[in-house]
Amino acid sequence: MLIGLQNVTFEFGARVIVQDATWHIHPGERIGLIGYNGTGKSTLFKVLVGEYTPSLGSVEKSKETSIGYLHQDLLSFDTNDSILEVAMSAFEEVKKIEKELEEIVKDLETDSSEEILLLYSEKLHDLEVAGGYTIEHRTEEVLHGLGFKDADIKRPYKEFSGGWRMRVLLAKMILQQPDVLLLDEPTNHLDLPSIEWLEKYLMHYKGSVVIVSHDKFFLNRMVNKVVELYQQELHIYSGNYDFYEQEKAIRVELQQKAYVNQQDYIRQQEKFVERFKAKASKAAAAQSIVKRLDKIERIEQTEIERPNIKINFRVDKQPGRIVSELKNVSKNFGALQILKGATAEINRGDKIALIGANGKGKSTILRIVSGTEEITGERVEGHNVEESFYAQHQLEALNLNNTILDEMKMCGSNKNELELRSLLGGFLFSGDDADKKIKVLSGGEKARIALAKVIAGRSNFLLLDEPTNHLDMHSVELLADALNKYEGTYLTVSHDRFFISKTANKIWEIEDGLIKEFKGTYNEWVEWNEREGKKAKIENQTPKVEAPKQETNNNKQQTTNVKNEKQETRNEFSKELQKLKRNFEKVEGDLASLNVKKAQIENDLGNPDVYTDKTKFTSLENAYKTVKSDIETANKQYEEMFEKIMELEG
Repeated sequence: MLIGLQNVTFEFGARVIVQDATWHIHPGERIGLIGYNGTGKSTLFKVLVGEYTPSLGSVEKSKETSIGYLHQDLLSFDTNDSILEVAMSAFEEVKKIEKELEEIVKDLETDSSEEILLLYSEKLHDLEVAGGYTIEHRTEEVLHGLGFKDADIKRPYKEFSGGWRMRVLLAKMILQQPDVLLLDEPTNHLDLPSIEWLEKYLMHYKGSVVIVSHDKFFLNRMVNKVVELYQQELHIYSGNYDFYEQEKAIRVELQQKAYVNQQDYIRQQEKFVERFKAKASKAAAAQSIVKRLDKIERIEQTEIERPNIKINFRVDKQPGRIVSELKNVSKNFGALQILKGATAEINRGDKIALIGANGKGKSTILRIVSGTEEITGERVEGHNVEESFYAQHQLEALNLNNTILDEMKMCGSNKNELELRSLLGGFLFSGDDADKKIKVLSGGEKARIALAKVIAGRSNFLLLDEPTNHLDMHSVELLADALNKYEGTYLTVSHDRFFISKTANKIWEIEDGLIKEFKGTYNEWVEWNEREGKKAKIENQTPKVEAPKQETNNNKQQTTNVKNEKQETRNEFSKELQKLKRNFEKVEGDLASLNVKKAQIENDLGNPDVYTDKTKFTSLENAYKTVKSDIETANKQYEEMFEKIMELEG
């Protein structure tokens, strides 16, 4: 064990965050710490690192364990040093040796004794062992992976915005290579390429990693264990986020089924007792049943309690067919070119995700479409268009001294106070919460206020810049569901792949100063990109044979060889397809057998007598979990093979 909680209870004021919790972090684990907004995930990190002291229990940590903790409060750090220097400060030992070497070099100017030359030689060796000659290269590699260009490396840290500063501090923490990395929402300030780079890096990280994140795709790829903070308790699941969701659903379903069946059994037994307790011939049996009922370990009824924000976008007016149009638009920031003669059209009903690396100008395009950014070219707004803009800067633009209710009154919705309070109730601000000052709210609460302001407007065209930042996963799902029901049009910038895959019917990318449109979902776009990548690879690997004017014997032989190679390729392709079809049929058969087995176990679980025998119930419960997991695996194989067969036959 590297670090852990032992029977820890922690109270924040009058509020209990966690009660009697035990959790040990072991070497090599990649853990997702999840929970609804406001449950105290970030607070739990602070308990682990010793910033907060538990009310009861203890935090256990070996003396040798080093911890890296990435969190929003780090942004208070400021310096004139370059980002390269800030990130390289991770190598404390190397920096110490370098300073010692500088002192020795100064001494060598006046003293060239054998003793000082030997010391100089030893320090050079220490520097080599500590990797001192490679630290700049390693640092640049990590900074490049997190999205920094060569031109940025030597720029002062203080010139960068909060999101980019957080990347520098993440780079420093990665380079320190602590035994345990605690990362609080590390993807919030990263674009898709940087998130993918971080995934690959952390997959091979030698230490343990604990991540708080609302990014379901990221957690699915990253973690091998999920710890859920729920109702002041820690629930531990082995597997990724999808596995956690399945296991939790199974656990809740089985417990609810067990509760219902046990209640049926208890009612039957109590009826018998009530009916026969007065009869002398049955009194002993009735008394025996009463004793048995007293000894039964009662199963509690279970329901998943979660904060459901009520997101209901409404549209007052329908716009014309074309909502917005860009014609021959160019945009530059000094030498940085965003668009060059770009043309794009947004039609009524379009649900567009604008994706790509940071620095490509995604937020700029949102502002261009909204008409708040100066351009060369023409922006044409459609007929009857009413627009709302949700952006990260809106969170910063909230008046910190306003109450929540006062802030909502400024959104121009023409709603009265009662209507606004009702709307805020749907966003989990009930009763006196509406009178809280904005400055005391968390990031997630501010995001909900900004979202509530957008919804109050009843617009038919939404511009959404990173709308899922600061929302928990459940709220992201609710937002995605609401946008799918939304009758209007929207253009969203997001790095959340789950959110994009659930909401977009078109994908926009900025490439060579143009807006490239893909008509289809995010998953279809990913598949198309993969196919195009494979095609390009094959084309690059296939030698181009130019037909000569007059074919010589040598050329004939070459042509024959090429034909033979093509025939061999076709034969191998055919063999692979046949093998795939055989495996597909086998998985199909296995799936049918597993479904029969599942139905049989469900039938057994429907028998009330099962719940009087704890061993039998536990055995059936485990068998049910196993068969559900096997069906999930088989279904995944089935779908993958089916897609592969369709691809090969296509």
